[in-house]
Amino acid sequence: MVREPTLIISVLNNKGGTGKTTTSVNLAAATALEGKRTLLVDLDPQGNATTGVGLEKATLGSTIYNVLSQTRKIQETIIATKFNGLSLLPSNLDLASAEIELSSIPGREYILREALGTIKQDYDNIIIDCPPNIGLLTLNALVTSDLVLIPVQCEFFPMEGLPTLIKVMDLVKSRLKAQFDFRIVLTMYDARTALSRKVQSQVWDNFGQRALKTVIPRSVRMAEAPSKGLPGIVYRPKNPASEQYKALTKELFRIPLVAEA
Repeated sequence: MVREPTLIISVLNNKGGTGKTTTSVNLAAATALEGKRTLLVDLDPQGNATTGVGLEKATLGSTIYNVLSQTRKIQETIIATKFNGLSLLPSNLDLASAEIELSSIPGREYILREALGTIKQDYDNIIIDCPPNIGLLTLNALVTSDLVLIPVQCEFFPMEGLPTLIKVMDLVKSRLKAQFDFRIVLTMYDARTALSRKVQSQVWDNFGQRALKTVIPRSVRMAEAPSKGLPGIVYRPKNPASEQYKALTKELFRIPLVAEA
């Protein structure tokens, strides 16, 4: 039986508060629940994805910072979570210094790709939670990715920043010879508000097939879940947002990618 190639997905938005980490954690958990061997990579110095799957940032022996600074091998840093099939490459505030430390290293944009290349055959999917900015860490994620998933909160300012983010991704493709496609997922949707409905309509009209039809509703339960160290789809599996994250996973993996576009 021929094994499907590992799919690497970066969850990215250069604006905070769009549901980026929530999407990363729940997408990773959903793929693991479907029986896929999944690695969640926390590339955000805030370490919220690490907390979101129940790990304590302060007690970590090594993190993705040690991998990027090449003081630890990635195999020594990946942690098995309490969720079957889901592993974690954790992060904490140590990562905040990586941008400066790596800036003078030749090939600095490709360090993560090289590290993941040594273990990616062990996983069906790798989900990367990016920091909320376009810096060296995010560049490392982009050149590694097959797909970039952009969560967009159903408000005006997140939608306004989309064209700029897409221009940056195009520059990365051309200058760093990266090959990835992208998809947009609407988050924190509230059907009761005209603004949510308007954002949904505009994103679907402007981005066509790259705007996913699954929409994630605003959810108090999803916001509570990290405090329990659980992905929302585990904390409240029947919650509407949890159901939508499961639907998002199914939609995402059945759409063909166009890396050159």
